[in-house]
Amino acid sequence: MDNLHPDTWFNRLWREVNAAVHSFSIQQQFILGLLALLFVGSLAGLLVYYNEQLLTATPARGGELTEGVIGTPRFVNPLLAVSDADRDLAALVYSGLVRVTSAGDFIPDLAESFTISDDARTYTFTLRPELTFHDGEPLTTADIAFTINQAQDPQVKSVRRAAWEGVTVEVINDREIALHLQQPYAAFLENLTIGIMPKHIWQNINPDSLSLAKENIEPIGSGPFQINQTKLDGNGLPVYYELTAFRNFSLGQAKLKQIRLNFYPNEEELVDAYNRGQIDSLAAVNPEILSDLNTESEDVLISPLPRIFAVFLNPNENELFTLPEVRRALDQALDKPAIIEEVLAGFGYALTGPLPPGALGYEPSESEPFDPEAAADTLSRNGWKRDASGAWQKGSRTLNFTLSTPDTPELKAAAESIAKRWREFGVTVELKVFELGDLNQNVIRPRKYQALFFGEVVGRDPDPFAFWHSSQRLDPGLNVALYTSITADKLLTDARGLSDRAAREEKLAAFEEEVRADRPAVFVYSPQFIYLIPNKIKGVSLPPIVTPADRFAAVHEWYLVTDHVWPWFAN
Repeated sequence: MDNLHPDTWFNRLWREVNAAVHSFSIQQQFILGLLALLFVGSLAGLLVYYNEQLLTATPARGGELTEGVIGTPRFVNPLLAVSDADRDLAALVYSGLVRVTSAGDFIPDLAESFTISDDARTYTFTLRPELTFHDGEPLTTADIAFTINQAQDPQVKSVRRAAWEGVTVEVINDREIALHLQQPYAAFLENLTIGIMPKHIWQNINPDSLSLAKENIEPIGSGPFQINQTKLDGNGLPVYYELTAFRNFSLGQAKLKQIRLNFYPNEEELVDAYNRGQIDSLAAVNPEILSDLNTESEDVLISPLPRIFAVFLNPNENELFTLPEVRRALDQALDKPAIIEEVLAGFGYALTGPLPPGALGYEPSESEPFDPEAAADTLSRNGWKRDASGAWQKGSRTLNFTLSTPDTPELKAAAESIAKRWREFGVTVELKVFELGDLNQNVIRPRKYQALFFGEVVGRDPDPFAFWHSSQRLDPGLNVALYTSITADKLLTDARGLSDRAAREEKLAAFEEEVRADRPAVFVYSPQFIYLIPNKIKGVSLPPIVTPADRFAAVHEWYLVTDHVWPWFAN
Protein backbone atom coordinates (compact mmCIF):
# COMPACT_ATOMS: atom_id res chain seq x y z
CA MET A 1 0.00 0.00 0.00
CA ASP A 2 3.01 2.34 0.49
CA ASN A 3 3.47 2.78 -3.25
CA LEU A 4 -0.06 4.28 -3.41
CA HIS A 5 0.87 7.12 -1.08
CA PRO A 6 0.51 10.45 -3.00
CA ASP A 7 4.03 11.56 -2.10
CA THR A 8 5.51 8.28 -3.31
CA TRP A 9 3.87 8.08 -6.71
CA PHE A 10 4.27 11.83 -7.31
CA ASN A 11 7.96 11.66 -6.47
CA ARG A 12 8.38 8.68 -8.82
CA LEU A 13 6.52 10.55 -11.60
CA TRP A 14 8.64 13.66 -11.08
CA ARG A 15 11.89 11.62 -11.30
CA GLU A 16 10.72 10.02 -14.53
CA VAL A 17 9.72 13.36 -16.10
CA ASN A 18 12.95 14.98 -14.94
CA ALA A 19 15.01 12.15 -16.41
CA ALA A 20 13.13 12.39 -19.70
CA VAL A 21 13.71 16.14 -19.94
CA HIS A 22 17.42 15.77 -19.21
CA SER A 23 17.66 13.20 -21.97
CA PHE A 24 16.65 15.93 -24.44
CA SER A 25 19.21 17.95 -26.26
CA ILE A 26 19.72 21.63 -25.32
CA GLN A 27 17.74 22.64 -28.41
CA GLN A 28 14.86 20.29 -27.54
CA GLN A 29 14.79 21.56 -23.94
CA PHE A 30 14.60 25.16 -25.20
CA ILE A 31 11.68 24.36 -27.52
CA LEU A 32 9.85 22.48 -24.76
CA GLY A 33 10.30 25.40 -22.34
CA LEU A 34 9.06 27.85 -24.95
CA LEU A 35 5.96 25.74 -25.60
CA ALA A 36 5.29 25.54 -21.86
CA LEU A 37 5.55 29.31 -21.53
CA LEU A 38 3.17 29.80 -24.47
CA PHE A 39 0.69 27.38 -22.92
CA VAL A 40 0.77 29.08 -19.52
CA GLY A 41 0.52 32.56 -21.12
CA SER A 42 -2.43 31.53 -23.30
CA LEU A 43 -4.19 29.95 -20.34
CA ALA A 44 -3.69 33.12 -18.27
CA GLY A 45 -4.95 35.29 -21.13
CA LEU A 46 -8.08 33.16 -21.49
CA LEU A 47 -8.73 33.38 -17.76
CA VAL A 48 -8.38 37.17 -17.80
CA TYR A 49 -10.64 37.49 -20.87
CA TYR A 50 -13.43 35.34 -19.50
CA ASN A 51 -13.12 36.99 -16.10
CA GLU A 52 -13.67 40.41 -17.69
CA GLN A 53 -16.62 39.08 -19.69
CA LEU A 54 -18.25 37.73 -16.57
CA LEU A 55 -17.65 40.74 -14.33
CA THR A 56 -20.64 42.99 -13.65
CA ALA A 57 -20.38 46.71 -12.85
CA THR A 58 -22.19 47.44 -9.61
CA PRO A 59 -22.65 50.76 -7.78
CA ALA A 60 -20.08 51.41 -5.07
CA ARG A 61 -19.72 54.06 -2.42
CA GLY A 62 -17.60 57.08 -3.22
CA GLY A 63 -17.48 60.18 -5.37
CA GLU A 64 -18.63 63.74 -4.90
CA LEU A 65 -21.14 66.11 -6.50
CA THR A 66 -21.03 69.91 -6.28
CA GLU A 67 -24.24 71.70 -7.19
CA GLY A 68 -25.06 75.37 -7.54
CA VAL A 69 -28.23 76.94 -6.10
CA ILE A 70 -29.58 80.49 -6.34
CA GLY A 71 -30.38 82.07 -2.98
CA THR A 72 -29.26 81.82 0.62
CA PRO A 73 -30.67 79.21 3.02
CA ARG A 74 -32.31 80.65 6.13
CA PHE A 75 -34.91 78.07 7.16
CA VAL A 76 -33.53 74.57 6.61
CA ASN A 77 -36.55 73.29 8.45
CA PRO A 78 -39.38 71.17 6.99
CA LEU A 79 -41.99 73.42 8.60
CA LEU A 80 -40.58 76.76 7.44
CA ALA A 81 -38.65 76.08 4.22
CA VAL A 82 -39.93 78.38 1.48
CA SER A 83 -37.00 79.13 -0.83
CA ASP A 84 -35.36 76.65 -3.19
CA ALA A 85 -32.15 76.88 -1.14
CA ASP A 86 -34.08 75.99 2.05
CA ARG A 87 -36.00 73.15 0.44
CA ASP A 88 -32.95 71.65 -1.31
CA LEU A 89 -31.04 71.31 1.95
CA ALA A 90 -34.11 70.09 3.84
CA ALA A 91 -34.64 67.36 1.22
CA LEU A 92 -31.09 66.08 1.77
CA VAL A 93 -31.01 66.41 5.56
CA TYR A 94 -34.52 65.27 6.55
CA SER A 95 -36.64 62.22 5.79
CA GLY A 96 -40.33 61.48 6.24
CA LEU A 97 -42.58 58.53 6.91
CA VAL A 98 -42.81 57.93 3.16
CA ARG A 99 -40.75 58.93 0.13
CA VAL A 100 -41.78 59.53 -3.46
CA THR A 101 -40.33 57.31 -6.21
CA SER A 102 -39.32 58.25 -9.75
CA ALA A 103 -42.67 56.84 -10.88
CA GLY A 104 -44.53 59.23 -8.59
CA ASP A 105 -45.62 56.51 -6.16
CA PHE A 106 -44.97 56.50 -2.42
CA ILE A 107 -42.82 53.94 -0.60
CA PRO A 108 -42.08 53.57 3.14
CA ASP A 109 -39.08 55.60 4.30
CA LEU A 110 -38.85 55.93 8.07
CA ALA A 111 -41.90 53.68 8.13
CA GLU A 112 -41.34 49.96 7.80
CA SER A 113 -44.97 49.50 6.77
CA PHE A 114 -48.34 51.21 6.94
CA THR A 115 -52.02 50.44 6.57
CA ILE A 116 -55.05 52.51 5.57
CA SER A 117 -58.41 51.79 7.16
CA ASP A 118 -61.40 50.74 5.07
CA ASP A 119 -63.00 54.16 5.49
CA ALA A 120 -59.70 55.82 4.40
CA ARG A 121 -59.68 57.97 7.53
CA THR A 122 -56.97 56.26 9.61
CA TYR A 123 -53.35 55.74 8.56
CA THR A 124 -51.34 53.48 10.87
CA PHE A 125 -47.54 53.36 10.61
CA THR A 126 -44.90 51.06 12.05
CA LEU A 127 -41.41 52.57 12.12
CA ARG A 128 -38.28 50.69 11.12
CA PRO A 129 -36.28 49.42 14.10
CA GLU A 130 -33.26 51.31 15.46
CA LEU A 131 -33.80 54.57 13.58
CA THR A 132 -31.58 57.47 14.62
CA PHE A 133 -31.00 61.10 13.83
CA HIS A 134 -27.66 62.34 12.54
CA ASP A 135 -26.51 63.04 16.12
CA GLY A 136 -27.10 59.40 17.10
CA GLU A 137 -30.24 60.03 19.17
CA PRO A 138 -33.11 57.56 18.62
CA LEU A 139 -35.96 58.54 16.29
CA THR A 140 -39.34 57.38 17.61
CA THR A 141 -43.03 58.10 17.15
CA ALA A 142 -42.63 60.90 19.71
CA ASP A 143 -40.65 62.80 17.06
CA ILE A 144 -43.37 62.13 14.47
CA ALA A 145 -46.08 63.45 16.78
CA PHE A 146 -43.97 66.46 17.73
CA THR A 147 -43.38 67.43 14.09
CA ILE A 148 -47.08 67.20 13.20
CA ASN A 149 -48.11 69.15 16.31
CA GLN A 150 -45.61 71.88 15.43
CA ALA A 151 -46.98 72.01 11.88
CA GLN A 152 -50.48 72.52 13.30
CA ASP A 153 -49.46 75.19 15.83
CA PRO A 154 -50.54 78.64 14.53
CA GLN A 155 -47.66 80.28 16.45
CA VAL A 156 -45.13 78.42 14.31
CA LYS A 157 -46.67 79.84 11.12
CA SER A 158 -45.67 76.77 9.15
CA VAL A 159 -46.17 76.73 5.39
CA ARG A 160 -47.45 73.16 5.95
CA ARG A 161 -50.17 74.08 8.43
CA ALA A 162 -53.14 73.84 6.03
CA ALA A 163 -52.13 70.32 5.02
CA TRP A 164 -52.43 69.10 8.62
CA GLU A 165 -55.65 70.79 9.72
CA GLY A 166 -58.08 68.32 11.27
CA VAL A 167 -55.51 65.50 11.63
CA THR A 168 -55.39 63.82 15.06
CA VAL A 169 -52.25 61.98 16.18
CA GLU A 170 -52.37 58.80 18.28
CA VAL A 171 -49.03 57.46 19.55
CA ILE A 172 -49.50 53.73 20.16
CA ASN A 173 -45.92 52.96 21.24
CA ASP A 174 -42.38 53.96 20.28
CA ARG A 175 -42.72 52.36 16.84
CA GLU A 176 -46.44 52.56 16.07
CA ILE A 177 -48.48 55.67 15.37
CA ALA A 178 -51.95 56.31 13.95
CA LEU A 179 -53.10 59.44 12.13
CA HIS A 180 -56.85 60.09 12.07
CA LEU A 181 -58.51 62.27 9.41
CA GLN A 182 -61.89 63.94 9.79
CA GLN A 183 -62.77 62.87 6.26
CA PRO A 184 -61.07 60.81 3.55
CA TYR A 185 -58.40 62.65 1.60
CA ALA A 186 -56.87 60.67 -1.24
CA ALA A 187 -53.73 62.80 -1.56
CA PHE A 188 -52.83 62.50 2.15
CA LEU A 189 -49.73 60.38 1.51
CA GLU A 190 -48.12 63.45 -0.04
CA ASN A 191 -48.31 65.12 3.40
CA LEU A 192 -46.35 62.26 4.92
CA THR A 193 -43.17 63.11 3.01
CA ILE A 194 -42.68 65.95 5.52
CA GLY A 195 -39.26 65.76 7.17
CA ILE A 196 -39.31 64.64 10.80
CA MET A 197 -37.74 67.03 13.30
CA PRO A 198 -35.83 65.82 16.39
CA LYS A 199 -37.97 66.58 19.42
CA HIS A 200 -34.95 66.57 21.75
CA ILE A 201 -33.51 69.57 19.88
CA TRP A 202 -36.63 71.63 19.14
CA GLN A 203 -38.90 71.01 22.15
CA ASN A 204 -37.30 73.75 24.27
CA ILE A 205 -37.66 76.44 21.60
CA ASN A 206 -40.81 78.57 21.87
CA PRO A 207 -43.07 78.07 18.84
CA ASP A 208 -43.26 81.80 18.17
CA SER A 209 -39.43 81.95 18.13
CA LEU A 210 -38.92 78.93 15.90
CA SER A 211 -38.01 81.02 12.87
CA LEU A 212 -35.23 82.77 14.84
CA ALA A 213 -33.51 79.61 16.08
CA LYS A 214 -29.92 78.97 14.98
CA GLU A 215 -30.93 75.33 14.44
CA ASN A 216 -32.59 76.46 11.21
CA ILE A 217 -29.15 76.76 9.60
CA GLU A 218 -27.53 73.98 11.64
CA PRO A 219 -30.05 71.25 10.82
CA ILE A 220 -29.99 67.73 12.22
CA GLY A 221 -32.35 65.25 10.62
CA SER A 222 -32.44 61.60 9.58
CA GLY A 223 -32.15 62.01 5.81
CA PRO A 224 -29.62 60.51 3.40
CA PHE A 225 -26.99 63.22 4.00
CA GLN A 226 -25.80 65.02 7.11
CA ILE A 227 -24.06 68.38 7.49
CA ASN A 228 -20.30 67.98 7.66
CA GLN A 229 -19.08 71.54 7.13
CA THR A 230 -20.52 75.00 6.52
CA LYS A 231 -18.69 78.06 5.24
CA LEU A 232 -20.13 81.50 6.06
CA ASP A 233 -19.32 84.85 4.48
CA GLY A 234 -18.46 88.05 6.36
CA ASN A 235 -22.15 88.70 7.00
CA GLY A 236 -22.71 85.27 8.49
CA LEU A 237 -24.55 83.97 5.42
CA PRO A 238 -23.83 80.44 4.13
CA VAL A 239 -21.51 80.25 1.11
CA TYR A 240 -21.74 76.48 0.91
CA TYR A 241 -22.82 73.39 2.82
CA GLU A 242 -20.79 70.21 2.59
CA LEU A 243 -22.79 67.07 3.36
CA THR A 244 -21.68 63.47 3.78
CA ALA A 245 -23.66 60.25 3.44
CA PHE A 246 -25.48 59.23 6.65
CA ARG A 247 -24.50 55.69 7.61
CA ASN A 248 -27.82 54.90 9.33
CA PHE A 249 -30.17 56.25 6.65
CA SER A 250 -33.41 54.26 6.67
CA LEU A 251 -33.12 53.09 3.04
CA GLY A 252 -29.41 52.28 3.24
CA GLN A 253 -26.32 54.47 3.14
CA ALA A 254 -26.17 56.66 0.02
CA LYS A 255 -23.67 55.68 -2.67
CA LEU A 256 -22.26 59.19 -3.16
CA LYS A 257 -19.75 60.03 -0.45
CA GLN A 258 -20.36 63.77 -0.47
CA ILE A 259 -22.68 66.45 -1.86
CA ARG A 260 -21.78 70.11 -1.67
CA LEU A 261 -24.28 72.89 -2.32
CA ASN A 262 -22.79 76.25 -3.35
CA PHE A 263 -25.05 79.30 -3.11
CA TYR A 264 -25.13 82.23 -5.56
CA PRO A 265 -27.03 85.52 -5.40
CA ASN A 266 -28.24 85.47 -9.01
CA GLU A 267 -28.47 83.52 -12.23
CA GLU A 268 -25.49 85.27 -13.83
CA GLU A 269 -23.06 84.15 -11.11
CA LEU A 270 -24.53 80.64 -11.16
CA VAL A 271 -23.99 80.34 -14.93
CA ASP A 272 -20.45 81.71 -14.61
CA ALA A 273 -19.62 79.16 -11.90
CA TYR A 274 -20.94 76.33 -14.09
CA ASN A 275 -19.00 77.43 -17.14
CA ARG A 276 -15.81 77.76 -15.07
CA GLY A 277 -16.23 74.19 -13.79
CA GLN A 278 -16.69 75.29 -10.18
CA ILE A 279 -19.95 73.34 -9.93
CA ASP A 280 -21.07 70.11 -11.59
CA SER A 281 -24.81 70.62 -11.71
CA LEU A 282 -27.69 73.07 -11.39
CA ALA A 283 -31.46 72.70 -11.27
CA ALA A 284 -34.60 74.53 -12.40
CA VAL A 285 -32.66 75.94 -15.32
CA ASN A 286 -34.26 78.83 -17.19
CA PRO A 287 -34.65 77.56 -20.79
CA GLU A 288 -33.46 80.92 -22.09
CA ILE A 289 -29.97 80.47 -20.63
CA LEU A 290 -29.32 76.92 -21.88
CA SER A 291 -27.45 78.26 -24.88
CA ASP A 292 -25.12 80.19 -22.52
CA LEU A 293 -24.04 77.02 -20.70
CA ASN A 294 -21.07 74.86 -21.65
CA THR A 295 -22.96 71.60 -21.50
CA GLU A 296 -23.65 68.46 -23.49
CA SER A 297 -27.13 67.25 -24.40
CA GLU A 298 -26.66 64.04 -22.41
CA ASP A 299 -26.19 66.14 -19.27
CA VAL A 300 -29.71 67.62 -19.57
CA LEU A 301 -32.52 65.82 -17.73
CA ILE A 302 -36.12 66.93 -18.01
CA SER A 303 -39.23 66.05 -16.06
CA PRO A 304 -42.86 67.21 -16.22
CA LEU A 305 -43.80 69.92 -13.77
CA PRO A 306 -47.30 69.36 -12.33
CA ARG A 307 -48.33 72.92 -13.18
CA ILE A 308 -50.67 74.35 -15.73
CA PHE A 309 -50.73 77.81 -17.28
CA ALA A 310 -53.95 79.02 -18.82
CA VAL A 311 -56.05 82.04 -19.68
CA PHE A 312 -58.92 81.87 -17.19
CA LEU A 313 -62.10 83.49 -18.50
CA ASN A 314 -64.30 85.40 -16.04
CA PRO A 315 -67.89 85.56 -17.38
CA ASN A 316 -68.93 87.85 -14.52
CA GLU A 317 -66.62 90.59 -15.81
CA ASN A 318 -67.14 90.01 -19.54
CA GLU A 319 -70.33 88.39 -20.77
CA LEU A 320 -68.67 87.44 -24.07
CA PHE A 321 -67.09 84.54 -22.19
CA THR A 322 -70.52 83.01 -21.65
CA LEU A 323 -70.65 82.30 -25.41
CA PRO A 324 -69.37 78.81 -26.35
CA GLU A 325 -68.26 79.96 -29.82
CA VAL A 326 -66.05 82.69 -28.35
CA ARG A 327 -64.30 80.28 -25.97
CA ARG A 328 -63.80 77.73 -28.73
CA ALA A 329 -62.52 80.25 -31.29
CA LEU A 330 -60.01 81.68 -28.82
CA ASP A 331 -58.65 78.18 -28.30
CA GLN A 332 -58.51 77.37 -32.01
CA ALA A 333 -56.77 80.66 -32.83
CA LEU A 334 -53.89 80.16 -30.38
CA ASP A 335 -50.66 78.57 -31.64
CA LYS A 336 -49.60 76.91 -28.39
CA PRO A 337 -46.48 75.09 -29.69
CA ALA A 338 -45.19 78.40 -31.08
CA ILE A 339 -45.69 80.07 -27.68
CA ILE A 340 -43.84 77.21 -25.95
CA GLU A 341 -40.96 77.57 -28.40
CA GLU A 342 -40.88 81.34 -28.01
CA VAL A 343 -41.16 81.53 -24.21
CA LEU A 344 -39.79 78.18 -22.98
CA ALA A 345 -37.32 77.35 -25.78
CA GLY A 346 -39.49 74.30 -26.48
CA PHE A 347 -39.33 72.88 -22.94
CA GLY A 348 -43.04 72.46 -22.31
CA TYR A 349 -46.21 70.61 -23.29
CA ALA A 350 -49.23 72.11 -25.05
CA LEU A 351 -52.35 71.68 -22.91
CA THR A 352 -55.95 70.95 -23.69
CA GLY A 353 -57.30 70.54 -20.17
CA PRO A 354 -56.81 71.18 -16.44
CA LEU A 355 -54.36 68.33 -15.73
CA PRO A 356 -50.68 68.35 -16.77
CA PRO A 357 -48.98 65.37 -18.44
CA GLY A 358 -48.08 62.69 -15.93
CA ALA A 359 -50.78 63.65 -13.45
CA LEU A 360 -53.24 61.04 -12.26
CA GLY A 361 -56.26 61.16 -14.58
CA TYR A 362 -54.45 62.94 -17.41
CA GLU A 363 -55.46 61.60 -20.80
CA PRO A 364 -53.83 62.88 -24.00
CA SER A 365 -56.47 64.53 -26.15
CA GLU A 366 -56.69 64.87 -29.88
CA SER A 367 -57.42 68.52 -29.46
CA GLU A 368 -58.17 70.87 -32.27
CA PRO A 369 -54.85 72.05 -33.71
CA PHE A 370 -53.96 75.67 -34.23
CA ASP A 371 -56.31 76.60 -37.07
CA PRO A 372 -57.25 80.28 -37.48
CA GLU A 373 -59.49 79.41 -40.43
CA ALA A 374 -61.49 76.98 -38.30
CA ALA A 375 -61.63 79.63 -35.55
CA ALA A 376 -62.98 82.16 -38.04
CA ASP A 377 -65.56 79.63 -39.21
CA THR A 378 -66.62 78.98 -35.59
CA LEU A 379 -67.39 82.67 -35.15
CA SER A 380 -68.92 83.20 -38.60
CA ARG A 381 -71.41 80.37 -38.13
CA ASN A 382 -72.63 82.13 -34.99
CA GLY A 383 -73.22 85.54 -36.55
CA TRP A 384 -69.83 87.18 -36.07
CA LYS A 385 -68.30 89.24 -38.88
CA ARG A 386 -65.05 91.11 -39.43
CA ASP A 387 -65.25 94.88 -39.80
CA ALA A 388 -63.06 96.95 -42.11
CA SER A 389 -60.15 96.80 -39.64
CA GLY A 390 -60.40 93.01 -39.32
CA ALA A 391 -61.91 93.10 -35.83
CA TRP A 392 -64.69 90.64 -35.01
CA GLN A 393 -68.13 92.11 -34.37
CA LYS A 394 -71.62 90.80 -33.77
CA GLY A 395 -74.23 93.53 -33.97
CA SER A 396 -73.04 96.29 -31.66
CA ARG A 397 -70.62 94.04 -29.80
CA THR A 398 -66.91 93.84 -30.53
CA LEU A 399 -64.85 90.83 -29.51
CA ASN A 400 -62.60 92.53 -26.97
CA PHE A 401 -61.39 92.04 -23.42
CA THR A 402 -58.54 92.81 -21.03
CA LEU A 403 -55.91 90.20 -20.20
CA SER A 404 -54.30 90.47 -16.75
CA THR A 405 -51.05 88.80 -15.68
CA PRO A 406 -48.19 89.28 -13.17
CA ASP A 407 -44.91 90.97 -14.03
CA THR A 408 -42.81 87.82 -13.63
CA PRO A 409 -40.67 87.46 -16.78
CA GLU A 410 -42.05 84.14 -18.03
CA LEU A 411 -45.72 84.96 -17.52
CA LYS A 412 -45.39 88.45 -18.91
CA ALA A 413 -43.61 87.15 -22.03
CA ALA A 414 -46.20 84.42 -22.51
CA ALA A 415 -49.12 86.83 -22.03
CA GLU A 416 -47.61 89.22 -24.57
CA SER A 417 -47.27 86.37 -27.07
CA ILE A 418 -50.86 85.25 -26.45
CA ALA A 419 -52.25 88.78 -26.83
CA LYS A 420 -50.25 89.34 -30.02
CA ARG A 421 -51.60 86.17 -31.64
CA TRP A 422 -55.20 86.93 -30.72
CA ARG A 423 -54.83 90.47 -32.07
CA GLU A 424 -53.56 89.01 -35.35
CA PHE A 425 -56.75 86.95 -35.45
CA GLY A 426 -58.92 90.05 -35.00
CA VAL A 427 -59.55 90.11 -31.25
CA THR A 428 -59.04 93.39 -29.42
CA VAL A 429 -56.93 92.54 -26.37
CA GLU A 430 -55.63 95.01 -23.80
CA LEU A 431 -52.78 93.57 -21.72
CA LYS A 432 -52.61 94.61 -18.06
CA VAL A 433 -49.43 93.70 -16.15
CA PHE A 434 -49.43 93.86 -12.33
CA GLU A 435 -46.86 93.41 -9.60
CA LEU A 436 -47.53 89.94 -8.20
CA GLY A 437 -48.65 91.05 -4.74
CA ASP A 438 -50.93 93.70 -6.23
CA LEU A 439 -52.39 91.16 -8.65
CA ASN A 440 -53.14 88.68 -5.87
CA GLN A 441 -54.60 91.20 -3.45
CA ASN A 442 -56.49 93.62 -5.71
CA VAL A 443 -57.28 91.64 -8.84
CA ILE A 444 -57.48 87.89 -8.19
CA ARG A 445 -58.99 87.87 -4.69
CA PRO A 446 -61.91 90.19 -5.60
CA ARG A 447 -62.11 88.53 -9.07
CA LYS A 448 -61.62 91.90 -10.82
CA TYR A 449 -60.33 90.68 -14.17
CA GLN A 450 -61.88 89.71 -17.47
CA ALA A 451 -59.23 87.22 -18.58
CA LEU A 452 -56.32 86.14 -16.39
CA PHE A 453 -53.14 84.42 -17.56
CA PHE A 454 -51.87 82.60 -14.51
CA GLY A 455 -50.54 79.26 -13.29
CA GLU A 456 -51.77 76.55 -10.96
CA VAL A 457 -49.60 74.05 -9.09
CA VAL A 458 -51.69 70.92 -9.46
CA GLY A 459 -49.38 68.68 -7.45
CA ARG A 460 -47.98 65.20 -7.93
CA ASP A 461 -51.17 63.50 -6.75
CA PRO A 462 -53.69 66.02 -8.06
CA ASP A 463 -56.60 67.32 -6.06
CA PRO A 464 -58.18 69.88 -8.45
CA PHE A 465 -61.05 70.52 -6.04
CA ALA A 466 -59.78 73.95 -4.91
CA PHE A 467 -59.26 75.08 -8.52
CA TRP A 468 -62.47 73.88 -10.16
CA HIS A 469 -65.24 73.05 -7.66
CA SER A 470 -68.06 75.62 -7.77
CA SER A 471 -67.80 76.11 -3.98
CA GLN A 472 -64.36 77.63 -4.57
CA ARG A 473 -65.43 80.42 -6.96
CA LEU A 474 -64.96 83.19 -4.43
CA ASP A 475 -61.91 84.08 -2.32
CA PRO A 476 -60.23 82.27 -0.60
CA GLY A 477 -61.17 79.61 -3.15
CA LEU A 478 -58.95 79.22 -6.22
CA ASN A 479 -61.60 78.66 -8.90
CA VAL A 480 -60.45 81.72 -10.85
CA ALA A 481 -62.48 80.75 -13.94
CA LEU A 482 -65.62 80.86 -11.75
CA TYR A 483 -66.46 77.50 -13.28
CA THR A 484 -69.78 75.91 -12.38
CA SER A 485 -70.71 72.36 -13.32
CA ILE A 486 -72.84 69.95 -11.31
CA THR A 487 -71.18 67.03 -13.10
CA ALA A 488 -67.64 68.27 -12.44
CA ASP A 489 -68.49 69.04 -8.80
CA LYS A 490 -69.64 65.48 -8.17
CA LEU A 491 -66.62 63.96 -9.89
CA LEU A 492 -64.25 66.11 -7.83
CA THR A 493 -66.02 65.32 -4.56
CA ASP A 494 -66.07 61.60 -5.33
CA ALA A 495 -62.39 61.56 -6.34
CA ARG A 496 -61.38 63.25 -3.09
CA GLY A 497 -62.85 60.47 -1.00
CA LEU A 498 -61.38 57.51 -2.89
CA SER A 499 -58.24 55.77 -1.64
CA ASP A 500 -58.25 53.33 -4.55
CA ARG A 501 -55.88 54.84 -7.12
CA ALA A 502 -57.53 53.29 -10.18
CA ALA A 503 -61.00 54.44 -9.13
CA ARG A 504 -59.73 57.94 -8.44
CA GLU A 505 -57.95 58.04 -11.79
CA GLU A 506 -61.23 57.21 -13.53
CA LYS A 507 -63.05 60.06 -11.76
CA LEU A 508 -60.29 62.57 -12.55
CA ALA A 509 -60.20 61.54 -16.21
CA ALA A 510 -63.96 62.08 -16.45
CA PHE A 511 -63.59 65.45 -14.74
CA GLU A 512 -60.91 66.50 -17.22
CA GLU A 513 -63.12 65.53 -20.15
CA GLU A 514 -65.99 67.58 -18.72
CA VAL A 515 -63.78 70.67 -18.41
CA ARG A 516 -62.41 70.19 -21.91
CA ALA A 517 -65.92 70.17 -23.28
CA ASP A 518 -66.99 73.30 -21.36
CA ARG A 519 -63.80 75.33 -22.03
CA PRO A 520 -63.93 77.67 -18.99
CA ALA A 521 -60.31 78.54 -19.77
CA VAL A 522 -57.89 78.45 -22.68
CA PHE A 523 -55.28 75.97 -21.50
CA VAL A 524 -51.87 76.91 -22.90
CA TYR A 525 -48.92 74.93 -21.56
CA SER A 526 -47.30 72.92 -18.80
CA PRO A 527 -43.55 73.62 -18.40
CA GLN A 528 -40.77 71.09 -17.99
CA PHE A 529 -38.23 70.94 -15.18
CA ILE A 530 -34.66 71.15 -16.50
CA TYR A 531 -31.80 69.65 -14.51
CA LEU A 532 -28.17 69.81 -15.62
CA ILE A 533 -26.15 67.01 -14.04
CA PRO A 534 -23.05 65.30 -15.47
CA ASN A 535 -23.71 62.08 -17.32
CA LYS A 536 -21.05 60.35 -15.21
CA ILE A 537 -23.45 60.48 -12.24
CA LYS A 538 -25.53 57.33 -12.69
CA GLY A 539 -28.83 56.19 -11.21
CA VAL A 540 -30.46 59.62 -11.55
CA SER A 541 -34.16 59.26 -12.26
CA LEU A 542 -36.41 62.24 -11.67
CA PRO A 543 -39.90 61.90 -10.18
CA PRO A 544 -42.70 64.26 -11.19
CA ILE A 545 -41.34 67.55 -9.84
CA VAL A 546 -43.52 69.75 -7.62
CA THR A 547 -40.64 71.81 -6.26
CA PRO A 548 -37.01 71.63 -7.48
CA ALA A 549 -36.02 69.85 -4.24
CA ASP A 550 -37.97 66.80 -5.43
CA ARG A 551 -35.00 65.95 -7.67
CA PHE A 552 -33.33 64.57 -4.53
CA ALA A 553 -36.11 62.05 -3.78
CA ALA A 554 -33.90 59.10 -4.81
CA VAL A 555 -30.51 60.76 -4.24
CA HIS A 556 -29.40 57.80 -2.13
CA GLU A 557 -29.41 55.71 -5.33
CA TRP A 558 -27.14 58.03 -7.33
CA TYR A 559 -23.58 56.82 -7.83
CA LEU A 560 -20.31 57.77 -9.48
CA VAL A 561 -17.99 54.91 -8.51
CA THR A 562 -18.48 51.29 -9.60
CA ASP A 563 -16.98 47.96 -8.55
CA HIS A 564 -16.61 45.04 -10.96
CA VAL A 565 -17.66 41.74 -9.40
CA TRP A 566 -18.87 38.34 -10.53
CA PRO A 567 -22.67 38.26 -11.01
CA TRP A 568 -23.29 35.96 -8.05
CA PHE A 569 -21.68 38.59 -5.78
CA ALA A 570 -23.50 41.57 -7.34
CA ASN A 571 -26.09 41.74 -4.58
